[in-house]
Amino acid sequence: MQRAATPGQYTGFLGSPFTSRSLRLLVLILVTIIGISLISRLPAWPLLELKSFDYLSTVDDLPPPEGGPVIVAIDEPSLSAINAQWPWPRSLHAELIRQLRAAGAKAIGLDIIMAEPSTPENDAAITAAVGPDVVLAGDETLIQTQQADQLVRATPLPQLTAAGAHTGIASIELGGDGVYRNIPLYEDGFAVTLLRATGDDGVAIPQRAMIQSFGPARSYPTVSYYQALDPKNFLPEGTFKDRVVLVGLSLQNAPELDKGGADAFATPYTMHTGKLTAGVEIQATIYDNLRRQLAIAQTGALPFFGVSLFAALLAAATVWKSTGWTTLVATVGVILAFAALSYAGIRFGQVFVSPLGPTVAYVSVAFGQAAFDFAEERRNKQRITRAFSQYLSPDLVKKLSDDPSQLKLGGERRTLSVLFSDVRGFTTIAETMKDDPEKLTGLINRLLTPLSDIVMDHGGTIDKYMGDCIMAFWNAPLDDPKHALHAVQASLAMQAAIGKLNKELEAEAKASGAPLHVLKMGVGINTGECVVGNMGSNRRFDYSCLGDSVNLASRLEGASKNYGVAILLGEETARLVRGAYTVVELDRIVVKGRTVPSPVFTIIEGARPEDLDMHAAFLSGKYNKTLTPLDPIFEKLETAIPSLRLYYSIIRSELARSTEE
Repeated sequence: MQRAATPGQYTGFLGSPFTSRSLRLLVLILVTIIGISLISRLPAWPLLELKSFDYLSTVDDLPPPEGGPVIVAIDEPSLSAINAQWPWPRSLHAELIRQLRAAGAKAIGLDIIMAEPSTPENDAAITAAVGPDVVLAGDETLIQTQQADQLVRATPLPQLTAAGAHTGIASIELGGDGVYRNIPLYEDGFAVTLLRATGDDGVAIPQRAMIQSFGPARSYPTVSYYQALDPKNFLPEGTFKDRVVLVGLSLQNAPELDKGGADAFATPYTMHTGKLTAGVEIQATIYDNLRRQLAIAQTGALPFFGVSLFAALLAAATVWKSTGWTTLVATVGVILAFAALSYAGIRFGQVFVSPLGPTVAYVSVAFGQAAFDFAEERRNKQRITRAFSQYLSPDLVKKLSDDPSQLKLGGERRTLSVLFSDVRGFTTIAETMKDDPEKLTGLINRLLTPLSDIVMDHGGTIDKYMGDCIMAFWNAPLDDPKHALHAVQASLAMQAAIGKLNKELEAEAKASGAPLHVLKMGVGINTGECVVGNMGSNRRFDYSCLGDSVNLASRLEGASKNYGVAILLGEETARLVRGAYTVVELDRIVVKGRTVPSPVFTIIEGARPEDLDMHAAFLSGKYNKTLTPLDPIFEKLETAIPSLRLYYSIIRSELARSTEE
C-alpha cells in the first residue's frame, strides 16, 4: 500500500515520495527556459518583441532633439503653387539650393534621385548649383531572379558628383511586418553622408541598432517647398540658419496605413496613429539618431536568456510556499515592472531588452506552479471526500470539501457527544446462524445500514463498527452547537428503525417457518471533552476520538440493560437535552476506571409533573436506603410511568436480594 503524499510531495509508482515543491519548481524553470529557447525561434516571436519595442519606444512621445534638421516638404500646397507636373524641372531644385544656401543652411540633402539625364539646360543648372554642402539621394535595390540575385545601385549623374555633390544611399530596410525600425548599415547612407557634409567625420554606424522615433508624422519642423523658394517673404528670418535641410516628398496629411502612399512608410508610431511617415522625415530621424547617438542597441541571446532565467527564479521565489489570488496580483505587478525596466533601458541606456522573454518565463513558472497547486487541492478534496464519506453525511462531506479549513487534522480537544449502540444477545443470534454465514452477514447489513443512515442524517460522524455495535460522535469535524440534542434524536430514530426491522423479520419468519430473532438495542450517550483527529499509524489511520468521556459512553451502553431501558444518558447530555425531552435520573453508578459516582438518565414520554415528583421521592429513598421492596411506591410508579416498569421491577428485585442477604 502506498503512503499518502504530503502537500508538495508526489508519490510515484514505487510508493516513495521523490518530488518536493522545490524540485518541482526547478523542473518548471528548466522546462520554461527550454520552451522559451524553442518558441523564440518561431517567426511570430520576434514580431511580438518588435511590437513591444514599438510601444515602449513611443509611449512618452519623445520630441525631436534641438538643432535637428528642417524639412522642406514637396507637399500639396507646393504642388498647387508651382503648378508644374512632377518631376519638377531640376532648375527649380537648383534655385532652391541657392536660396537655402543664401539663408544660411549648413548642409542640404535632396531626397530626390537624379540618376537619369533630363534636359541639358536643367542638368546644367543643377550641376552649377550643387557643391560639397549638398547630398543627393541614391538607391540600392536587390533584384532576385531564378538565375541569380543582383544588387542594383541608382546614383546621381556623374557630373553632379564631379561638381562636388555627395551621394547618400537613402534605401531603408523594413521589418517582417512592414515597419521601419533599423538604422541602415550603409557606410555611404544618406544620413551618414549628410553628417559628414557638416564636418562630422567621426560618425560610427551602430550594428544591430534600432531607431529612436521622435513623434508621429510631421513632428519635425517642416516648411513647404514653395516657401523655401522665397524664404524672405514666406518664412521667419533665421529659419534655415546653421541648420541641416532635407528636401523630399512629404504630404501635409500623412497617408493612412491601409491606403499607402508615395515614399511613405510605417514606423513605431504607426501603431498609435495608423499614419505613415514620409521617407524624408525618416532620413531626418536617422540623422538625429546618429548625430546624438540615440540609436537603440538590441541585446543578444545571452542577455535574453539571462533575464528570462532571472524572471523564472523570481517567479519560483514568489510561489515558493503557496499560490493564490496574490499570485495573480504579483504577476500583474511583475509584468508591469518588466515593461517599465524595458522602457528605462530604451530611454536611459539606449538598449532594448525585450520584456516578452521574462514575462513568459515568469508567467509560465508562477501559473505552472499554481496549476500544480490547484490540481493538488483537487486531489486533497477528493481524498477528504473519499475518507469522510465513510463517516459523514454527504452534506457534511461537501462542506468539508468546499472549505477544508474547517477540518483540523492531527488531533484537537473538543466537546463531543458520543454514542454507542449494541444489539443485545446478538452473539446468541450469530451462534444459531453459524452454519449460514451469508444469512448472518445479510442480517448485519440490514441492521447497520438504516442505523448508519440515521446517524449521518442527524449530522453525526461514524467512528467505527464493532460487529453489531456502532460508535458515533457529534460536533466534529464540523461544529454542531446542538450536538447532544442531535445524538439523542438519532438514538430515538435508531430504536424506531429496530422496531421496523423486527416487524420485517417477523413477517419473513412466518412466511418461511424459520425461527424468529427479535432484535433489541441498547444505546449509551455521553457528552464531554475528548481528543478527536486522525489516529493510527503512518500507513493506516482513522478519524476517531479518545478520552474518559468516550469510555463512559461505552459503559452507559453496557449498563442500559441493567436498568431495563433502551437509552442511557450521561449527566451532561441529560442537562443539554432537558428542555426538549423529559429526562429522569435512574441511578448513580461507578463505572470501571472511575471512582466518582456518575448519575445516569433516560428519556420518558407522557409523564405528569406529579409522576416526576413521585419518581424523585423514589430516588431519594433509594439513595438514602430507606426504600423497601414492599414500598407501595413501586406499584404507583409502574402504573404512572409504564415505560420504566422494567426498571422499577429490577430495582425491587435488587432490594429484595439485598434484604435476604
